[in-house]
Formats: sequence, structure tokens, C-alpha cells
Amino acid sequence: MEEREKKRSVVPFGPQHPVLPEPIHLDLVLEDEKVVDVIPSIGFIHRGLEDLVKKRDFNEYVYVAERTCGICSFGHGLGYVEAVEKCMNVEVPIRAKYLRTIWSEMSRIHSHLLWAGLMADAFGFENLFYQCWRLREKNLDLVEMTTGGRLIYSVNKVGGVLKDITPDMQKVILNNLSELEAELRDVYKTFMTDYSVQERTRGVGVLTKEQVHDLGCCGPYARASGVARDIRQLGYEAYGELDFEPVVSNDGDNYARCDVRLREVFQSIDLIRQAIAKIPNGELSVPVKGNPDGEAFIRIEQPRGEAIYYVEGNGTKFLNRFRLRTPTFANIPGMCETMKGCSYADIPLLVVTIDPCISCTER
Repeated sequence: MEEREKKRSVVPFGPQHPVLPEPIHLDLVLEDEKVVDVIPSIGFIHRGLEDLVKKRDFNEYVYVAERTCGICSFGHGLGYVEAVEKCMNVEVPIRAKYLRTIWSEMSRIHSHLLWAGLMADAFGFENLFYQCWRLREKNLDLVEMTTGGRLIYSVNKVGGVLKDITPDMQKVILNNLSELEAELRDVYKTFMTDYSVQERTRGVGVLTKEQVHDLGCCGPYARASGVARDIRQLGYEAYGELDFEPVVSNDGDNYARCDVRLREVFQSIDLIRQAIAKIPNGELSVPVKGNPDGEAFIRIEQPRGEAIYYVEGNGTKFLNRFRLRTPTFANIPGMCETMKGCSYADIPLLVVTIDPCISCTER
């Protein structure tokens, strides 16, 4: 055993690396090219955003919450305002709930296509990378048309939304999504059938259903291992009025995680179509009187998985506490588990497959 220990070496990976989209640091314990243990370290970009609730009133803080992350900004704003609304017993108009749902799914499309491009780049498929990001731009054009922004939407407010999606905009959305869907089929076919993609993804980084439960993984990362858990099924906003089932795969490897996320893009397109077909007329927001007093806890399904939001009010315009648990934080233990026994060359892919957002995790 002592002789074996002498052959081990510890190699630092990150926080800066050509393949990594986020500054995560890993200490990799190697035996030759084989990884035998992983020690993650986070905390390089802590910004103290949660403490700002003591300096920005609860209405202003919506814009701080959005800036927790640029990719999933809409979801962070939504989770925060939902928690405050629950704390204040505010009932949001039905139309506002449908609009929030549409923008949530646009955010999911944007996030998943961005991830698909990064995944393609990680295994060296540059043409596929550019194609994924070209399709992502089509979706961001719709976001810009309806909100005025591309990454930071700034349309959520406590009590509803600030902007509407007109019938003319709805027609443009439906037409553009049909075009995006048609082109996405070729991207999906490449991910699922190309030999070079399969060589880098099939059987790599397997995470079993039991490990997902034990480690508390969430989102597409968990659903790729056969766990049919999607927080949207709780029916928050307008999801209770829409017809869908969790997208699941049972293989639990990198290939399955590609499959689940890309199929979720098709599902998001379908959900937007359903929401536009059912969206009622009505007000965009309701007046909000008073200040938050008490506490509230809510869960939403971010593109990366389940996010948890907690607020505590004291009857003033400044909250006592805002707490956010992100899906990346939940998925890091699973990521480390998949790395044990793999090749050193597969580490970048295994990091990318959790769709890491370290800025969300550290705030």
C-alpha cells in the first residue's frame, strides 16, 4: 500500500483553464492518467450579493437578484419575487404568470443551447459549437424583442411583470421558434449519432440513479440518470395549466446528459406554444402595499435544476435575510463522484456536463 501511495500525485485543475466556462478549482489525485480522488474548492468569486438585502429595499433588490448570474438571470429574479410575494400574500394576475412562464422557457432554451455549444467545444467539435450558438442568437432575438434585454431581462417585479407580449410579438415568437426547431433537429442528430461525439460521451462519467438520490443531484443532471423529478410539476406560475412530463434518460453518462438537455429545448418550444395558445387577457401586475414581514421559502426549476429561495422580512423595506441555494452547488458532489476512476483527459467534459455556474454558487 505504501508503494502504491508513492505513485500518486495531486494535480490542480482550474480555476483558469481553456475549457472551463467557470472558475472552479479541483485537486485531482492521480495514479498515472487515472483519477482516484477529487477535492473541489470554491470561493474564488464570492461577491456578497445576499448581504445587499440590508442596503437595497425589497423592490430594488429584484435587479440585484437577477445579476446573481447572467445565463439564468430571469430565474433568479423570478425566484426572488415569488418568495417575497409569498411572504406578503400577494396574488399575481394570471396573465403575468403566463408571461413569466414564457420567459422562463426562453431562458431555458438560451441556457441549454449555450451549454450544448460549450460541450461541443470541450470535445473539439468547433463547427457544432458555432451552430449551437448561432441558434442561441435566434432565441436571444426573441428575448430582446419582448423584454428589451438579451441576458438581463428586468421584467419581473413584486406583484407581476413590467412588460407585455403583444399578439404581433406572439406571432413572431411562434414563427421563429418553428425555424429554430427545424434547425435544432440537425444539431440533435449530430450529438446523438456522430461517431466522434459518441466516443467522448458514451459510458463516460456514469452516475447511477441511487447515487443521484444519495448525493442530492438535481435538474437535467439527475434526470439523465433516470430520476423523473422536475420542480415545474409543482405547478408554480402557469406550469400547472400546461401539459408536459420530465425528460428522462436512464444511461446516466455524458451522452445521456446531452440527450436530456437537447430534448428539453424541444420541450421548452412546445411549452411556449402552449402558453401562447392559452394566455388570457388581464392585468400585468397588482398594487403591493406594505413591507415584507415574516418568512417564505419557494422552489423553482432553473435550467440547471432545482433552485431554492428563502426571504425573511421584518416589516421594513429592507429584508433581514435572503438565501439562495443553486443547482450547481447540489450537483458538485455528483460531478466529483463521476470523476473517480475516469481518465484525466475526461475531466473537462465531466465539469461541463453539470452545466456549472460558479457565480451562482458563490454569489
